[in-house]
Amino acid sequence: MIAPGSGVRVYLATQPCDMRKGMDGLAAQVQNVLAADPFSGALFVFRGKRGDILKILAWDGSGLCLFAKRLEQGKFVWPPIVAGRLQLTPAQLALLVEGIDWRRTVAPLPARNPEFPVFASLFQFHNLSYATC
Repeated sequence: MIAPGSGVRVYLATQPCDMRKGMDGLAAQVQNVLAADPFSGALFVFRGKRGDILKILAWDGSGLCLFAKRLEQGKFVWPPIVAGRLQLTPAQLALLVEGIDWRRTVAPLPARNPEFPVFASLFQFHNLSYATC
């Protein structure tokens, strides 16, 4: 999992978003709907209507970054749909991205597909350091 630093601000868009939008469309949504600056360095999290896809938009200082994840089973835990945004901690975001209920921290049963081997260890980015790259 890619985990943000402890000082990073994380904003959750509470209303569903059109998941066909890319970086520019989501940056416009941050400005117009969330009344925030997409180039502030904060992370902005969006979810589609079905609830199984989320996108995270971030400015890293040199360009916009877009992270997307689709759950194979279940839905991402989201607050009740109201206008505006909700601020999360980086730890809550880490739980949300893993599909865990960030309000109760209960892990869902893992999705298994017998046709594909599990390569989860290939995507453990949080242990990387510049010395190992």
